[in-house]
Amino acid sequence: MELIQQLVNGISLGSIYALIALGYTMVYGIVKLINFAHGDVFMVGAFVGFYSITVLHIPFVLSLILAMAVCALFGVLIERIAYKPLRNATRIAALITAIGVSLLIEYGFIYVRGAQPEAYPGDVLPEHVIHLFGAKINSQSLLILGVSVVLMIILQFIVHKTKIGKAMRAVSFDAEAAQLMGINVDRTISSTFAIGSALAGAAGVIFGVYYIKIEPLMGVIPGLKAFVAAVLGGIGILPGAMVGGLLLGVIESLVSAFGYSLWRDGAAFVVLILILIFLPSGLFGKYRREKV
Repeated sequence: MELIQQLVNGISLGSIYALIALGYTMVYGIVKLINFAHGDVFMVGAFVGFYSITVLHIPFVLSLILAMAVCALFGVLIERIAYKPLRNATRIAALITAIGVSLLIEYGFIYVRGAQPEAYPGDVLPEHVIHLFGAKINSQSLLILGVSVVLMIILQFIVHKTKIGKAMRAVSFDAEAAQLMGINVDRTISSTFAIGSALAGAAGVIFGVYYIKIEPLMGVIPGLKAFVAAVLGGIGILPGAMVGGLLLGVIESLVSAFGYSLWRDGAAFVVLILILIFLPSGLFGKYRREKV
């Protein structure tokens, strides 16, 4: 029964990692850039949601939408100011810029509002204990999982059924050929940053509701773990990011369940090392797809 409870908790946590990982993998799939500022967009989303709920007294769903909208604009701003001028630069230049942008956001945020943490109200979502196969499961875990799954389904619809989704897939496959076919590559890249950042913002609000405490450096560890999740699934592949995030959440919960809670953060990076050694293309990577 304890195992079922830990699995549900792990899947709920993993769904948050998956939402952040989708942003990493979308951006990498199109511009081959690891956007290390993505975890800080997640942090901004958490704070936008917090102030929406506590200051503006907006209900959870509208706060979630507002955080997604603000983070989408923020993501486009980051792309236009920091990454667009480096579109044709070396990989290392873009990577160093991404780290610089991340530090600028974190410490700029601390300079503007201070480093003190905040706490989400405990009554944002209804909290009940649900008995499932003898296990006691918090209703918040299921609601958070439900919201995450809905957002992932919407993303799949956008990518596979809309004009901008088709443009994103075309640019991901061959940017030069897509441009010759009349696709606006710059607008497509900006749209990718917007969608990925919106998902990170949603993850920030969900994280705040679930874990209560938020602070300006909260995006560092979840951001790195989401990167691990993206690599685990196969960087640049959307289903891989989803599965990688869920798997990582379950692994962390099981590590805690076996009494090694102090090692749960380390477990993610052990997974990263093992994946890079034995399956560098990830679970859904290109080499695996070619074999199927």
